[in-house]
Amino acid sequence: METTFPLPSSDTVEQEEGTTLRPRFDINGLITAVTTDHQSGEVLMVAHMNAEALERTMATGIAHYWSRSRKTLWKKGESSGALQIVRQIRIDCDQDAVWLKVVCERKEDTCHTGRESCFYRAISPDDGRLKILVAPPSAD
Repeated sequence: METTFPLPSSDTVEQEEGTTLRPRFDINGLITAVTTDHQSGEVLMVAHMNAEALERTMATGIAHYWSRSRKTLWKKGESSGALQIVRQIRIDCDQDAVWLKVVCERKEDTCHTGRESCFYRAISPDDGRLKILVAPPSAD
């Protein structure tokens, strides 16, 4: 798939204040994508997109990502049914990160662990250990 995004602008004002989408992909051709629940604002996951994933997300309204481990395009929920329907896409000031606000078809399958968010642990400030905040789903 041919990508159609213009190159980032060397003009800071154009890049940060302009109305042209000019994603600043990293050396690997990726941009960070933060995904939150449209209603609650809870962070669901952080992933990466290449130009094709961003274009498909914009064209279809379904979140697509780039799997760094599998090195392939990934339509979130294609196999699990946990499709992420995009309600809004935002881009940060210098256009090197995107924020997707989504509605999940099956929230319980957002994370591959069966939780509604990939952020189910907290780091203790006292000893640096992880504390599980959300238990895994029961195996009933």
